[in-house]
Amino acid sequence: MAAIHRTTMSPTKLELLADWLPKQSWYAGDAETPEPVKAGGFRLDDPDGEVGIEFMIVAHATEREPVAYVVPLGYRGAALEDVPGEALIGTSEHGVLGTRWIYDGVHDPVVMAQLRALMRGEAVPQHQDESDTPDPTVTVHGAEPEGGLDVRVNRVLRAEEAASTPSGCLVAGWVWPDGTAARGVVAAVAPR
Repeated sequence: MAAIHRTTMSPTKLELLADWLPKQSWYAGDAETPEPVKAGGFRLDDPDGEVGIEFMIVAHATEREPVAYVVPLGYRGAALEDVPGEALIGTSEHGVLGTRWIYDGVHDPVVMAQLRALMRGEAVPQHQDESDTPDPTVTVHGAEPEGGLDVRVNRVLRAEEAASTPSGCLVAGWVWPDGTAARGVVAAVAPR
């Protein structure tokens, strides 16, 4: 199980995301420099213990309404090769582990392999802020256990009623800036 270190990161994950988010094609905000806040998320364990895996949900207020995003993060001790340049969110100095290369997890093979394992019921979602603590609020609804899975991450979250959650989906919760709790589809099995 991955250990959560109580330490500093400079720049912080939220500072890196404030710069990175507006450059993404799926960014739905109206601010050139958003001020994202941590709204929820969960972690997955890398079986080899090399890559930190976090599915961070961030929210920020726009002129119209708040928007929530899912950003899968892969934390690495060295640069990841053979990925597009836009895959790197940035580097940060971790108070315990040193320099971390932080990648958009959809481009990180370990992050996506563990997401597929979760969808097959072969991985357990972990609490975002506590070591060795499963997060039972993160649920998979009817994914196929056999064979390979293509999984799509929903970058912009929509709050959904539990009864309307389709099969083959990963559901997690977050808290809007006004304190209202919401749940929605974080990822879904995609047809091959």
